[in-house]
Amino acid sequence: MPIQGSANQFVCDLVAYEPGKPVEETARELGLRPEEIIKLASNENPLGPSPRAKEAMRAAIEEGQLYPDGGGWKLRHAVAGRHDLEIQNVVLGNGSNEIIELLCHCFLNRETSLIAAEHAFVVYKLMATLFGANYVEVPDPGFVHDLDAMAEAITAETRLVFIANPNNPTGTLVGESQIDRFMEKVPDHVVVVFDEAYHEFLEDAPDTVRYVREGRNVCVMRTFSKAQGLAALRIGYGLASASVADLLNRARQPFNANAIAQAGALAALHDDEHVARTVDNNNEGLLFLQKAFEERGLRYVPSVANFVLVEVGDGDAVFSAMLSRGVIVRAMRGYKLPGWVRISIGTPSQNKRCLEVLDEVLISA
Repeated sequence: MPIQGSANQFVCDLVAYEPGKPVEETARELGLRPEEIIKLASNENPLGPSPRAKEAMRAAIEEGQLYPDGGGWKLRHAVAGRHDLEIQNVVLGNGSNEIIELLCHCFLNRETSLIAAEHAFVVYKLMATLFGANYVEVPDPGFVHDLDAMAEAITAETRLVFIANPNNPTGTLVGESQIDRFMEKVPDHVVVVFDEAYHEFLEDAPDTVRYVREGRNVCVMRTFSKAQGLAALRIGYGLASASVADLLNRARQPFNANAIAQAGALAALHDDEHVARTVDNNNEGLLFLQKAFEERGLRYVPSVANFVLVEVGDGDAVFSAMLSRGVIVRAMRGYKLPGWVRISIGTPSQNKRCLEVLDEVLISA
């Protein structure tokens, strides 16, 4: 009997997450040098890591023989201070993705459900499926979370509601008044998860951390992968009420945040100059690409994050054609958007090259 017959059926039915295509793999396939490839597929920081973080990581590697601080005291203390919280409100994760998994470990099973928007981050559905829970998908008209509809979808079985804000892959935002109205309707048996991976790119961000200060059943997720440029380290965190954070820490693996990542994240947390440069570059790139899409008559979703979702006709075909020319974007079929691609903001020269290649591909289509 094939080993799949011994495995949990919901795991066998799971469609694995497909990350953005790596630069090295594309270079090998095309016979190009890696520096000739432009990757605008994974919402990474085109300016690279925080300079302060690089210096701290070089120093930390000298003690690579030692286990990391399993409690992450320095980093958690610094994060807590940054948000006017206590250290017991902070949970470190191997990327904010691990915080998602920890929440599912704590609250999901076959009798429970998770609510998310129709075009939300696909990992929410993967995790719900992995834990055998019911995944409730709420339509998002105009690609924006409909929080009133999400509140109405809550039942006695609901345990988690995920609100990605800004949302990936749409780049849209729900405002504070909408969030406040939603939170007034949420019963005590539900944990609301605000996934804020792109928080630093916002000019006027909703204050969701105040719900943590109020002791509500919420978890606000942040990451060092985007604005701080530390995606390779896999380091993120959750801000949660003490009771929720305690459960997450019980489910957390020992030493889940490695010492190099902790050192880099701690330094990057205070590198406001690098974040400011990143945001300036992003604002310039968003303006450039969205203006170009308008001039070409291409439908796109106005974004407040570091990527843009644009309709190109056949997303898979455009992805493949651009890939063959050394530019990696992200096809959106996995998000039920087969006619769209998502383009991350790069440097000015990368954005220009991406647009030139997109023009070539659309003209030849």
